[in-house]
Amino acid sequence: MRRSGRHQIRREEWGIHPDEGRRGRRGWRGRRRRVRAVLVAGSVAVGLLLTACSGDGSDGSSYDRGGSKARDDNGFPAPGPVRPTGPSGTDDGTAESDQKGEVRESAPPADYLSTFALDVDTASYGYARRTLEEGRRPDPTTVRPEEFINSFGQEQDYERPDGDGFTVTVDGARTAAADPSRGEEDANSDTFGQENRDWRFLRVGLATREAEDAGERPPAALTFVIDVSGSMAEPGRLDLVRQSLGVMTDQLRDDDSVALVSFSDEARTVLPMTRLGDNRGRIHDAIDTLEPTDSTNLGAGVTTGYRTAVDGLREGATNRVVLLSDALANTGETDADAILDRISDARREHGITLFGVGVGSDYGDALMERLADKGDGHTTYVSNAADARTVFCDQLPRNIDLTARDAKAQVSFDPETVEQFRLIGYDNRQVADEDFRDDRVDGGEIGPGHTVTALYAVRVRPGASGHVATATVRWLDPDSRTPHESTGQIEAGSLDGGLWGAETARSGLQVTAIAAYFADALRSGGGGGAAAPVPPSLRELADRADELASNTESKPIRQLAETIDRAVDLA
Repeated sequence: MRRSGRHQIRREEWGIHPDEGRRGRRGWRGRRRRVRAVLVAGSVAVGLLLTACSGDGSDGSSYDRGGSKARDDNGFPAPGPVRPTGPSGTDDGTAESDQKGEVRESAPPADYLSTFALDVDTASYGYARRTLEEGRRPDPTTVRPEEFINSFGQEQDYERPDGDGFTVTVDGARTAAADPSRGEEDANSDTFGQENRDWRFLRVGLATREAEDAGERPPAALTFVIDVSGSMAEPGRLDLVRQSLGVMTDQLRDDDSVALVSFSDEARTVLPMTRLGDNRGRIHDAIDTLEPTDSTNLGAGVTTGYRTAVDGLREGATNRVVLLSDALANTGETDADAILDRISDARREHGITLFGVGVGSDYGDALMERLADKGDGHTTYVSNAADARTVFCDQLPRNIDLTARDAKAQVSFDPETVEQFRLIGYDNRQVADEDFRDDRVDGGEIGPGHTVTALYAVRVRPGASGHVATATVRWLDPDSRTPHESTGQIEAGSLDGGLWGAETARSGLQVTAIAAYFADALRSGGGGGAAAPVPPSLRELADRADELASNTESKPIRQLAETIDRAVDLA
């Protein structure tokens, strides 16, 4: 069951927890303080970050100061200051280790806000699939849970808006079987133990309008920046890129335009911006000339690509750079931020966004992801012809248009009903809470046909009822830059259903949970038992995925089940 509607959240001046391991913190402007490590149920799996923890409730006034005023003003509790639950060691709650060695930025007091930039990347899951198919476990640093989750956007049942912007769906379920001794009805036969009895999964689903038919969208001006370095000679790299570009050339409209830039140790414009019209043969000939040569000067390729895009800029069209590479940069500028500085004017003045397509068994995941995140775009990964057809014939046409710029989400949890919560993933997409409505702070660029899912593990207070959380998404109109917001809410009773019931299978919540559990297992070694809520084993997870695939007859879920089976074999 879900709750939706509109509600304006009163802006409060609260910060976020800048975890030591998080990269790319956006908009952090707070004063310097010491970082507190936060404990959840004694220990937390390596892969899942604790977004915030409440106190133990012994200081009741800490909730009254924030919650009562917000209830008077807005009708529901806003975050109130609470006592920190950091490690012991000092009077102020900081760990002893924080007073020795390096000086760190610190976190403000624990709060009940979670704020992040929207992200529709899927490359992490695609690369993990490829790696497991080759009989290797992926490097844990390449596993980003939100990209596993968002790889199954088409399996979600979120309602979609009629125009630009988002709908907000908030729902969830308990992660363990009901306990009759506590007056709870046993909705199904969950197997993950009573240690999880107070934990819930809370899902925030954001959806844009359906993608328009190809004839209804604005024309596109696409500059393809193609890696022709020596590493691209491996089967499944440049040959796959050429094949994909050829198929896509036949799919685009006559009034679309294409430019081609290739790079190895240097970059060159192979084809200036060219209308397709009667020029498809010319474009195919240019694609056929692409051959692997020397080293990888990715910085030169991106810079030349953006210069070519600006030279061929079309008013009234969607102008986008598409980077196709294994991102194994080894010549010239190899730092993502330095590369982005070179193209900052083109991005800011002309709104040219970047779409990164990764290929290859060895893949520079971190560089590609950083470029796309900071380049107002996103990434995906292709490992075979079927993946490439999906990306270039299905996904890319959807991603040509934009429905929202600088989109961010903020979830406000009610301290009267929520004891602890954490956002699963989005580690490097965090935004300072006070910057949620600062439209100068970068968010995510989202197109039609997209869904974005944020999954929270929430520990509710025993016997809690009433409001649990309010989720708000804020974005700018892609043309006028006018800000808009949509909001959804949920109450405790809507989280009492079992995770593995028929309704959650139909809604997409089960595949969301499976994808999140799987990502955590890959990041933490697959042992299970350390995270809160306690996860199933990989074998249990594989069985759940197999059952869900059979019930839904979904090809992507079947692929997920097979991928988990491979991970079981390698465990």
